[in-house]
Amino acid sequence: MDLQLKDKTVVVTGASKGIGLAVVRAFAAEGARVIAAARTMTAEQADVVTVRADLTTPEGVRTLAEAAGDADVLVNNLGGVMDASMRAGGFLDIDDETWLATFQLNLFATVRVTRSLLPGLLRRRGVVVNVSSIGARAAFKPIDYGTAKAALTNLTKGLAEEFGGQGLRALTVSPGPTRTRNWGDPDGFAGELARAAGVELDEFLARVPGQMGITTGRLTEPEETAALVAFLASPVSGNLTGADYLADGGVIKTV
Repeated sequence: MDLQLKDKTVVVTGASKGIGLAVVRAFAAEGARVIAAARTMTAEQADVVTVRADLTTPEGVRTLAEAAGDADVLVNNLGGVMDASMRAGGFLDIDDETWLATFQLNLFATVRVTRSLLPGLLRRRGVVVNVSSIGARAAFKPIDYGTAKAALTNLTKGLAEEFGGQGLRALTVSPGPTRTRNWGDPDGFAGELARAAGVELDEFLARVPGQMGITTGRLTEPEETAALVAFLASPVSGNLTGADYLADGGVIKTV
């Protein structure tokens, strides 16, 4: 299927690894002009425009906006679980500093980037796709991460409603457990959970589908989520807006 993305300008944040890197590759394969932003970039993104910027700071957002100009698509993929959150036992163990850092990374950076690029997106009648999490819908630990992602999902619906009459579409993609470094690296999120459970990472990952009720029986591949993002951002899905699309292998059982 031709997604009609050739020569479109696409901005992707959190683009250096995992889902973000897969999204960059998916749009590049469709012939889009991709601007990939992250604090650290590698040679893997040599075929796209790369921007090194810390998007949790106003200066980083300005750097990205200057490089991007008017964009057709903005994919806000930046986010993650804070180290302090991973190591906390629960709600009472997460201090104010960690809450603020979590919201800075998972919500406020997206607010600033979107606000900065929105005039150009409106001129192009563009699309915003925000990468949220199934943690926005269910009580998975850590609580600060899920709460920030729930706010991100609501932000997306607000953008769709406020600016839909001006041609903007805004959608959310909510991944479940995905085979990224967070789930495969011993120093990542899954590694912390495995240590807390007193088991090796491989054993922990083998248990995840059953324990989380993943209907397909496996983790999602980053490329599968990236394909969904590209489809939703394309003119092929031109009448879809304001909705949250799960990419979780069936973890969430209710709408």
